[in-house]
Amino acid sequence: MNFSSKLLKDAVNEFARLPGVGKRSALRLVLHLLRQDESQVNSLGESLIKMRKELSYCTSCFNISDTDICDICEDDSRDKTLVCVVEDIRDIMAIENTQQFKGVYHVLGGIISPMNGIGPDDLNIDELVTKVGQGEINEVVLALNTTLEGDTTNFFLFKKLKDANVQITTIARGIAVGDELEYVDDITLGRCMINRTPYETMLAQ
Repeated sequence: MNFSSKLLKDAVNEFARLPGVGKRSALRLVLHLLRQDESQVNSLGESLIKMRKELSYCTSCFNISDTDICDICEDDSRDKTLVCVVEDIRDIMAIENTQQFKGVYHVLGGIISPMNGIGPDDLNIDELVTKVGQGEINEVVLALNTTLEGDTTNFFLFKKLKDANVQITTIARGIAVGDELEYVDDITLGRCMINRTPYETMLAQ
């Protein structure tokens, strides 16, 4: 792809770093921005810089937050004895859209994936074990993607938590194997949250 401007080329290359954005799509985005008022482009740039500098993670559940404790953990109407373990914020958003879960979350920050060099020590697993060990949690819901890596992580978490005085459940398998939670429709995901089953039952199948 030939460019008449180095500035244009650099902008396109930066946009092309984004997941799912190729060079042609990046060029369309950059050209679109060039047609916008300077104030709109500045607003976009400032919001991205502000997000990167000021956004933080909840010290309780590791959800993305503007404050030390996220809105979900701060909500007194949520059941703090019920904790749903998810991979990242996209899964929280998907589950929240179902309006069927009234507990709180624990974000692992990924899943165990030796192929990608991600091990248990790279995730927020020790923090979950510590949280459960405090004795204030009644149920841990394992809500990870139904992939090989997700199942591996579920099993690892089960082994870490099985001796604790806590019920360990998993979302119902109305979700096809290999599906990711963020792409599952709200009704199906909502039913899977309601009809969760003991994790040991799934191991016996």
